Order: sequence, then C-alpha cells, then structure tokens
Amino acid sequence: MQKRHLGRQGLTASALGYGAMGISLAYGPSDEQEGIATIRRAQELGVTFFDTAELYGQGANERVVGKALAPVRDEVVIATKFGFDFTGTREGGVDSRPEHIREVTDNSLRHLGTDHIDVLYQHRVDPNVPIEEVAGAVRELIDAGKVRYFGLSEAGEQTIRAAHAVQPVSVLQTEYSLFERDVEALLPVLRELGIGFVPYSPLGRGFLTGQARPGADYPDGDMRQWDARYQPGNYEKNQEATRLLGELAVTKGISVAQLALAWLLAQGEDIVPIPGTRNLDRLQENIGATDVSLTGADLARIEEILPTGGYGARYPEAMMPTWN
Repeated sequence: MQKRHLGRQGLTASALGYGAMGISLAYGPSDEQEGIATIRRAQELGVTFFDTAELYGQGANERVVGKALAPVRDEVVIATKFGFDFTGTREGGVDSRPEHIREVTDNSLRHLGTDHIDVLYQHRVDPNVPIEEVAGAVRELIDAGKVRYFGLSEAGEQTIRAAHAVQPVSVLQTEYSLFERDVEALLPVLRELGIGFVPYSPLGRGFLTGQARPGADYPDGDMRQWDARYQPGNYEKNQEATRLLGELAVTKGISVAQLALAWLLAQGEDIVPIPGTRNLDRLQENIGATDVSLTGADLARIEEILPTGGYGARYPEAMMPTWN
C-alpha cells in the first residue's frame, strides 16, 4: 500500500490506517479473538498504522492491539492516547497533568507489551492544564525513548500552535468524513506547520457503508442508538444522501464506503483515515479504496450531494469537543 508522510518529524504510515476502538467500545458486543484476527489481516493487507487509546476499555483495547501486532511490532506504527480521568475527581472528566501523562504512558506500554509508543496523542484538550505543560511532558517522554511522535486530538488552532512551539506535533486526529467537515477550517494551519491529519469515523460511524439502520434498531451499548445522524428526521435525509452517493459509486464499480474513503484520500497526501471494522470482508473493501481514483467530475458530484456535511450533530452538546 502507498505510504504517506504525517508531519515533518519522520512519521510515515500506510495511506489507510485501522481504528481499533470498535473492537472494545461503542458498537455492541465484541470478541477479542475476532479483533486480533482482523488486526492481523489488516497488517497482512498492507496497513501499518493502528490506533487505540486508554479510554477504549481502560487498557482492554490496547491489550488486543498489542497481542495482535506483537509478531510484527517493528513493521507497524501504534498510536494511543492519554487525557481522561477515570476517578471522577477532575472537572470535565479530563486529566492531562504531566504526572498523569507519565502514569498513563507507562500503563499503555505495559498493556501494549512494547517498549515504545509510536504516536502519543492528547485525547482531549484539558482546559485546566496549559498545553505547553502537556507538550513539555510528552517531549520528556520522547527524550526518554518511550514515545516517538506527539499528536493532538480535537484541538483548535490556538492549542495546536502553542503545543507545536514546545514539541513539534506530527499529527492531529479529529472526526472528518463526508458527513462531518468542520475540521476543513484547520487544514491550512496544519499544512502551514507541517502537521499530518488522521480522520477518525471516516465512514460517518458506519452510515457511509450503505448498511445503516435507524438508531433504535441497534443493540444496547451501540452508540448509534443515540447518534443524532441515526435519529428520525436526520436518518431519512442521510439515507437519501447515501443513496445518491451509491448511484455514483455504481458507475465506478465500487461501494459507497470505498467512494467515501477515496474522497478523504483525495483531500491531501497528508491525510490517513482510520476506518474500523471487525468484519474481514469489510476490511478488504475499505482497503480497496486506496486503489480508487476520483475524477474532477466525481468530486464535483459528491460536493453537490453533500456540500457541507451530513444531517445531525456528531455528539450530544455535553460531549461536543470545544476547539480553541
């Protein structure tokens, strides 16, 4: 698979990565062995960039990723994240104090079964800890050899610039898809500073697979039960947009998911989407998007169908990340 550069510090990754969250969290019942098999197959098919986080089961997801990739550890990039408080004592539920960053990093190294983390992200900005202190703590971990590259997630321009001045940021991760396009306002800043971009939920939390059902049809524990895009009113509008995308996809002999991923890949050589799946057939389909070429006419038609994104907020208001 084609490789892409993320940032100016030397980080390279396959054009398409793999988001492991759904193995342990948010999309209904899961199976560890199924997750391990899917991750290993992704690597066999050329994926080198794997994304996990402390939040995804407080180490459970990291352990699955670590087990799956242990035989090929030196051939892949593993990214994980810090920044949440599980004690319930921190305002806003976040914790990026330097001492907590060091603790979480050591835990993640143990869970992953590795001696270094390739990319360490701040999962969410902590308004109570200056970003300069966060960047400084990660810089110390890089100097110690525990971490190789620094990343931010759901951060705004002010935060990105301040962090980058202390420790160069290699990558920003934020939701981005045909359904969610607000982050496009930040792309010029990232390119000015030489920071790569990793879109999560690149298939609109599954809607852009073309297999979406109304939110009420999903089992307990599946976030699509409450995702606004799956609720009455928004659901029908998103279904119609997906139908129109499907008509275009058919003319190219590809799936809606491949069209959506190819569109993201066409937004810049510094973009590496991380779709997640537990289905081997879906995995193969996603990876096939890296071979899809979109014409100017294709991109124009996609823009006509979804000029500003999908219908429905990506999170409830209380959970919506605040960029600054």
